[in-house]
Formats: sequence, structure tokens, C-alpha cells
Amino acid sequence: MAELYPPIEPYEQGMLDVGDGNRVHWEVCANPGGKPALVVHGGPGSGCVPGMRRYFDPERYRVVLFDQRGCGRSTPHASDPATDMRHNTTGHLVADMERLRQHLGIERWLLFGGSWGSTLILAYAEQYPDRVSGIVINGVTMTRRSEIDWLYRGVARFFPEQWDRFRDGVPEAERDGDLVAAYARLMEHPDPAVRARAAADWCRWEDAVLSLEPHGAPDPYSGRPDDARLAMVRIASRYFAHGAWLEEGALLRDARRLKGIEGVLFHGRLDLSGPLGTAWELTRVWTDGELVVMQDAGHKGSEAMRAQVTGALDRFARRD
Repeated sequence: MAELYPPIEPYEQGMLDVGDGNRVHWEVCANPGGKPALVVHGGPGSGCVPGMRRYFDPERYRVVLFDQRGCGRSTPHASDPATDMRHNTTGHLVADMERLRQHLGIERWLLFGGSWGSTLILAYAEQYPDRVSGIVINGVTMTRRSEIDWLYRGVARFFPEQWDRFRDGVPEAERDGDLVAAYARLMEHPDPAVRARAAADWCRWEDAVLSLEPHGAPDPYSGRPDDARLAMVRIASRYFAHGAWLEEGALLRDARRLKGIEGVLFHGRLDLSGPLGTAWELTRVWTDGELVVMQDAGHKGSEAMRAQVTGALDRFARRD
């Protein structure tokens, strides 16, 4: 594994009341006087993990991590079928990030994340560009409906057997329709066995899409603990069924609002789940964003990508 910074523990953490009965878990680690940075995890619904802290020089950064609504240590947890999901949308998450910034007394922060996290980073930065000092992304997505359709139908041409199993996980009458919406409905089923099977089928497909990549664990989705897996699939399927509540192409269209914000975008050429074209399109509009194509990496990254990401964060740390 590429050399990351040593493990560190938070020096401050808490639960932020963001309204609608939701409380978002947050933590701060490294140098209290360092450059503020926010880690935006993927999924949606994956939650933060301690390893995310290790990309940052602990002498130079004040690192903030948070678990998005319904996952990780935030409450109520989406694995509980009683949890009301009506107030869990992209707009709510953007508002939570801004509320957290104000709560911590941060004027501007660097944003770091990938996959779904990159969509949320773009949504926040386009709404609050004056609050963003820089952006580092590893794995670019904009969660357009075209991207969702590719991930849950288009890429099936490479994995026909696995996709047949994924399609067969929904009721027969729904197999020729919107599979993502069908899975979102299954994740609201009153029978826990139905929800558990739907979550397992969803994660098995996600793992299959990444199975040709040369790096990373073979079961990044299926290998999660039961409650974490249930929460992630319930949240992700709902977000994707609604196009993340984003107008199609809006993040690309509004990327002009990022003018003056320097960014570095790393993307693996071998990423079948989120092909390189999305990152390329974005940097045609966001000209202050530098695209670095990692030849040996897919969605799960690689040692070379981790080293490059850490190097980019080190460079940002030396700036105001």
C-alpha cells in the first residue's frame, strides 16, 4: 500500500442537529490551527472510515469528517425501516455541510472525496463557491441519470450472467423497467428478509462491476457489516431512483461557478462503474480543475493513485 500518514484520532467530535429529526455525526482531527479540509464520503450512504484521515499531513491540516444523513454514526440510521427518508436528499446534505462549516467556525475549507462524494462536493461548491479553498477528487461522478443507467444496465454487456442475477432480484413484472427504482421499493418492504436479500443482490452486482480491476478487495460492497450494507443500499437506491434530485446535467452546466477554485481530479482509466468520460467533460467546463488519469487504477484506486492524491493534498497544504 502507498505510504499514507500515520493513524490519528479525533480531538473533538459531536452530533449536529440538522433538523427533521436528524443528527449528523462529525469529528475533527490533526492540527486545530491547520488548513481546514472536509472529507466527503461516497455511497451515498457509505459513511466515513478512519483511513480517510490518513491522506492529510496532520501537522498542516485541520481535518473534518462527517457521516451523511442516515449512515455511519449519524442518527436515525437508514438500516432501521422506521427511519423516515423523506428528509434525506442531495439538497439536505448540502445544507448539512454548510451548517457544519458554520458550527465549527470555518471560513473556507478544502473539499476531498470521490465517487458519490464528488457529486456532493460539486453540488456544494457550485452553491457555495466562496466557502471552498480547493478541491481534490478521486473518482469523478455527477450522478446524472445517464451515468446511473450505465451502471445498472449499460455495463451489463460486460457481465451478462451477473446482471441477469441482479435483474432477477426484483419481481418479474418489474424486470424490464427501472431496476433501480424496483430495488428502492424492495428496500422499503416490511419483511426484513426481503430487504436483506435485495441489499445482498445489489451489492453482489456492484462487486461484479469492479471485479476486473487489478487492485482492492474483491467484495468492497458485500463485505460491509449487515447494518451498514442495509443503510447504504437503502440510501443509494433511493438517491439513484430520483436522479439524486438533480436536474439532468445541472452540475456540468453550473461548473462555470467553480471558476477560480483550483482542483485536482484523479480518475482511473479502468473504472467501468464510472467511465473516464465524465471527468473529461467536467474539466472542459471547469478549466481550473486538472484531470490526472491513472492508467493502472479503476474505481477502487491503486497505490499509485493514493500516492498522487496524498501529494496533491500536500501541495494544497502549502497554500493559504
